[in-house]
Amino acid sequence: MNPRVLLTLGLMLSAASQADEATLVLSSGSEPVTLVELFTSEGCNSCPPADRHLSSLTNDDGLWRDYVPLAFHVDYWDYLGWRDRFADADYSDRQRRYALEGGVRVVYTPGFFAGGKEWRNWRRDGLPAEASGMPGVLRAEVTADTVNVHWDGNGADAQPLASVALLGMALSSSVKAGENRGKKLRHDFVVLDVRSASLIPVEDGYAVSALLPESSVDAEQFAIAVWVTDGQTQAPLQATGGYLPAR
Repeated sequence: MNPRVLLTLGLMLSAASQADEATLVLSSGSEPVTLVELFTSEGCNSCPPADRHLSSLTNDDGLWRDYVPLAFHVDYWDYLGWRDRFADADYSDRQRRYALEGGVRVVYTPGFFAGGKEWRNWRRDGLPAEASGMPGVLRAEVTADTVNVHWDGNGADAQPLASVALLGMALSSSVKAGENRGKKLRHDFVVLDVRSASLIPVEDGYAVSALLPESSVDAEQFAIAVWVTDGQTQAPLQATGGYLPAR
């Protein structure tokens, strides 16, 4: 698994080449959609309540429309005796980069971010505050193993970057060691793989065609999350997402 792998860039596939395949269309709309990120670990005994809170968002009307949830499992607690099968060093590095960019003072779990900013009051607030601004419409078309991304927002002076994550739903682990020994943990919105590519300027914004991330993990349901950044920091500018059809 190689998250954030730069892909061969290309423009949208022609409609003729896709005519015989079903296409899933996801769109943010013109209003800002908040990317909600949870940095968590099965080796951390403080994380299960945060995991449950993220899972509760599956029942909220704002899912995919107002916010897109992600659970990045970090690997820096694996030394406590339990190796989290969903953890990846790149996800730990993502959290550390937030610290370097000033989004958080220290790296810890469970750690929530909303719109690239630390969100400490998740227990009290329930849902992240509504984002403001006009970030542009982010649209993703998923056909077979391809994701065509289009964004009509303003990339400023940098080349914007699009990221696509494959999410696993209703995943569980019976933990046999470490701080959560003896517990059966359930997870939703688990990031199983991430791929990123620079967006190419087109007449009406930016576009790129990328491969859909893959995973050997067996899940009851999969989802996809797509977001764009300015290419200089990892703070999201706009996001969209949704459930994938059954495989």
